[in-house]
Amino acid sequence: MKTVLSTKILTPSQKELFLNSGLGLVEYDALQIEFLNVDIPLDFQNYIFTSKNAVKAFLKQTKGCDVSNIRVFCVGEKTAAFLAEANIEVVENAENASSLAEKIVENHPEKTFVFLSGNQRRDELPEVLKKNNIRYIEVEVYRTQLVPKAFNRNFDGILFFSPSGIRSYLLENNIANSTLFCIGETTAMEAKKHTEHIIIANKPTVENVLVQAIKELSSSMDAERSRSTMRDSNE
Repeated sequence: MKTVLSTKILTPSQKELFLNSGLGLVEYDALQIEFLNVDIPLDFQNYIFTSKNAVKAFLKQTKGCDVSNIRVFCVGEKTAAFLAEANIEVVENAENASSLAEKIVENHPEKTFVFLSGNQRRDELPEVLKKNNIRYIEVEVYRTQLVPKAFNRNFDGILFFSPSGIRSYLLENNIANSTLFCIGETTAMEAKKHTEHIIIANKPTVENVLVQAIKELSSSMDAERSRSTMRDSNE
């Protein structure tokens, strides 16, 4: 049986996708998130979030405060939906930080922003903002800690949801012949440093990563069974 490793603990509904796939599933959290106790300025109108964890940190720190007038620029459909649940207006949404930066430069060059980030954030967005003289301040609101764990085995597929997750996994393991299933281009860029066996999700969601892994590995199992049947019939 082919086995997949998920570098984050999946929800019950996400695990259900594997129930009838014939694939084995191993899961662990490769990362640990620490929300910081920092002062977040609330006298601005425009806020940038490039991760759902930044939103969680913001809501935790501003609990009881009036945030109804803020306008948000964010990365990811799930992050946008999470903000909508909190009744916060999403002005721009993009699949990755680079695309979000381009939208800000093109459509909102006159605005001033608060960029709420984590310690592992990438440089693309702030570099574009600086290059185009977009005014912003950055506040680090959470830290991502790598959680090393050794697996004394290889996996047919490994699910990665961030570049940090790849770095965490590689502290105690190697890629070997595993196929890496990545949530987006940014994660895939990190993966390409270690292997060419990469499949990128059609949409940057956990569910789509799972679907891609099940589709690829299930079809591979079917092909192997077919070859085995043909060999048996020829003997």
